[in-house]
Amino acid sequence: MTAAVCALRMTGITKTFPGVKALSDVNFSVDYGRVHAIVGENGAGKSTLMKILGGVHLPTSGTTEINGVEVRLRKPADAQRHGVRMVHQEVNLVPDLTVAENIYLGRMPRRSMFVDKAAMVRDTAAVLTEIGASIDPAARVGDLTISQQQLVEIAKAYSADPRIIVLDEPTSSLSDHETAALLRILRRMKDAGIAIIYISHRLKEVLEIADDVTILRDGAMIETRPADGITPAKMIQLMVGRDVTNIFPKIASTIGAPVLRATGLGDGATFHDISFEVRAGEILGLTGLVGAGRTEVARAIFGLAPLPFGTLEIGGTEVRIASPAAAIRAGIAYVPEDRKGDGIIPEMVVRENVSLPVLQGMSRLGRISMKADRALARRYARELSIMPSDPERKVSLLSGGNQQKAVIAKWLSANPAVLILDEPTRGVDVGAKAEIHRIIGELVAGGMAVVMISSEMPEVMGVCDRVIVMRDGRASPPIDRADLTEELIMAHATGEDTVDLIA
Repeated sequence: MTAAVCALRMTGITKTFPGVKALSDVNFSVDYGRVHAIVGENGAGKSTLMKILGGVHLPTSGTTEINGVEVRLRKPADAQRHGVRMVHQEVNLVPDLTVAENIYLGRMPRRSMFVDKAAMVRDTAAVLTEIGASIDPAARVGDLTISQQQLVEIAKAYSADPRIIVLDEPTSSLSDHETAALLRILRRMKDAGIAIIYISHRLKEVLEIADDVTILRDGAMIETRPADGITPAKMIQLMVGRDVTNIFPKIASTIGAPVLRATGLGDGATFHDISFEVRAGEILGLTGLVGAGRTEVARAIFGLAPLPFGTLEIGGTEVRIASPAAAIRAGIAYVPEDRKGDGIIPEMVVRENVSLPVLQGMSRLGRISMKADRALARRYARELSIMPSDPERKVSLLSGGNQQKAVIAKWLSANPAVLILDEPTRGVDVGAKAEIHRIIGELVAGGMAVVMISSEMPEVMGVCDRVIVMRDGRASPPIDRADLTEELIMAHATGEDTVDLIA
């Protein structure tokens, strides 16, 4: 009996960039009808390996076989021709086109000489329904949230009938409910014989969906083994080369008086009658399903969107926030969900990014004090352990976790009273996640008030002092840390009866 043909086999893959060896003699394979997970810290080489498979990079050495035949993937079109589809963590969509136009871009159905728009919308609706995404096919992609755009990316890849599909952090913007729906789709794809490569920092998901796991560290393959029998703790140890015993460190803090009080907030469309307060030394969690209105509330508080209804108080004094500049003056800072799109200026160096909110205070007669600028960047690189610690390094060259630390440093430089963090550990590895939570813990221990928006249930339960759950633009009463359970949070998020759970 002949052995089944392997979907993908990459052998001896090495990739060297000027001065950096990104991959060193990596062997990787995946069979049809199996899910093979790749895990590792940011910078371990996962994305480089997949860019070689996707035709973005040529390997310095090594070979790639698809369906038993050696191939040379010189450009993304080559990979697509061989049935490879990629779902990247950072969305790659055209914002001014509709959802349907994005999903069928380059392969739009035609009727005679014209695009068959009706068929395209109909097929898009069917694909979105199948993956459980409630998105209008005619909606402009630029008007969607990051999480909705991520679902469009997944639908785009799925609709192309791939033989091999690569998903890079596909659930980083999704709540537990949306993640469960996606994993169901992946199981159906697996049953249909598709080879699935799954990259994620969420190790619980990896163990739930993967048949095999490959661990990369510093560009080298550490181990490949069946997912059965490996534990998250063992994966973390292999990934980082050390034990990370507490990903969600909870630092003791003294909770004081209210710093931010929101009363009856509403924008007339996405959220209504939102009231809460966050106190000094407290982490207030804001969670719920994707589309519940969490990010919209944060953006309105920070002056990025109109806030026609309700009042805001800082330290007991009512404030009117009509712009981010007004929010900064009032003592509010906001770390956005879309790190690369809204958080950093990629072409600037770390120093320039960190000092952006406080340039006026470091300027005299229109000239910036470079001494003060450099001192500020060095301080936060040291305090937040930004690596590499060179403030003159372009921020786009940092790993995701270190970019996130740079965004946090930027807003800490403004010395805020309230820090709003929107998905602060989205798309970062476990080591960086623990570091970011250590930073947040130290901030609240020093008396800062923090509002943390998160879709990750373990994160919410691990670090928050109280939690508000949003559903359909409305907020639950705050739940104290001692009363938190996953069941109670999901009951509020989905609108199920919570009486039995609270009793």
